[in-house]
Amino acid sequence: MSPSPMRTRLSLARQRLRSTFTCFGSLRRLYPVNPAFGLGNGTPIDRYYIERFLDSRREVIRGRVVEIGDRRYTDQYGSGVTKSDVIHFAEGSPEATIVADLSDCPHIPADSFDCIILTQTLHYIFDMPAAVSELHRILAPGGHLLCTVPGISQISRHDMDLWGDRWRLTSLSAAELFATAFEPADTRVATYGNVFSAVCLLEGVVAERLRPTELDTRDDDYQLLVVVDAGKTKQ
Repeated sequence: MSPSPMRTRLSLARQRLRSTFTCFGSLRRLYPVNPAFGLGNGTPIDRYYIERFLDSRREVIRGRVVEIGDRRYTDQYGSGVTKSDVIHFAEGSPEATIVADLSDCPHIPADSFDCIILTQTLHYIFDMPAAVSELHRILAPGGHLLCTVPGISQISRHDMDLWGDRWRLTSLSAAELFATAFEPADTRVATYGNVFSAVCLLEGVVAERLRPTELDTRDDDYQLLVVVDAGKTKQ
């Protein structure tokens, strides 16, 4: 049922008032509430969305699964996992079973993995098209690459200093990027976030402080997180 003309006029009037009389309150400062994405106080908002995405794709986290950095999401959301691998860029990671640069990893055999979990990693790689091509190569036919990348986010200073924090994507650039290696018909791109949750992420306010509607309302003009489920066509 469409809103009444009176309700529409009232909504527009409230919007004009908010635009004219902005109350900054405690946000009028130059330093965030928590500069570490909220870590230590609860669940960072981008992680809340990542977990929502992976929870919705549990059925494809199966067979031989590889995750980047550690295997926490494989353990949390996997079902029917027969082998769990962990890729790390650098030597010395205690959980790594494979050391590789995702943009150039010829030592990983083609068609190796039924599922690749790639959360908040692709934007650190300078040559993203090369990485997507390699990810397609090592994914088994019928498998799924579950990828998340930041849209609106602060710089991760730790990662910037180690290997570089380079890119932020939109739903459009993510779709165009994955189309360089994956069939568009087999690729689903979605976004999470709204203006309020984006502000809270930048401030380091954790998900536990927001109401469900404040977290789960999606506004495609405020893409806090971009997620991709890319499948590899069976031969």
